[in-house]
Amino acid sequence: MLLKSIGEKQMPKMKSHSGAAKRFKKTGSGKFKCGQSHRRHILTKKSTKRKRQLRASATVNAADAPMIARLLPYS
Repeated sequence: MLLKSIGEKQMPKMKSHSGAAKRFKKTGSGKFKCGQSHRRHILTKKSTKRKRQLRASATVNAADAPMIARLLPYS
């Protein structure tokens, strides 16, 4: 490993957005998956079928994917 000279500075590493890192994961095909919304509260009026289908993860819309890719540079 080469050592940098004393006066030379190295650019800082990019940081992942910690909030986005908790919410999105990259799939093998390069898309992003996320959990679905509407399953936190007011569940009594929602049908069992609807709540069961909300358990499954969803993929992020293609229009939003570039923004998430910027937030997660190392994923």
